[in-house]
Amino acid sequence: MLELSTESWMAILFFIALCIWCITTFLFGRISVKHIQSEMAKEGIAPPVWDKGIGTIIVTYSLIMVFPKLNPIIIDFEAVRRHTRKKDKKLASLYVASSAIIFIIGVTIYYSYISDS
Repeated sequence: MLELSTESWMAILFFIALCIWCITTFLFGRISVKHIQSEMAKEGIAPPVWDKGIGTIIVTYSLIMVFPKLNPIIIDFEAVRRHTRKKDKKLASLYVASSAIIFIIGVTIYYSYISDS
């Protein structure tokens, strides 16, 4: 029987978490962000000029949906909340959770295995 080391298990866990994070990023961007931006465009609210293709708006929208007391001044947070649906909040929660998990796993791997060598 094949015995896996702790490093192998951590690599497998990181790969699975990375795949889940990629899927949630794709789904949240395609479903929620596109919906919110199209609804805001109907109101005449233009997307931020600082987000031209790099995707930082995904993080901003998800944090606004997950943390209701967060009121960033760089975007119209009231419009984002007004156009947020229940499934958008669920996708945002999955995206934030998967981002936190992959960050925690990455830091754990770094401090456990990489920083020693």
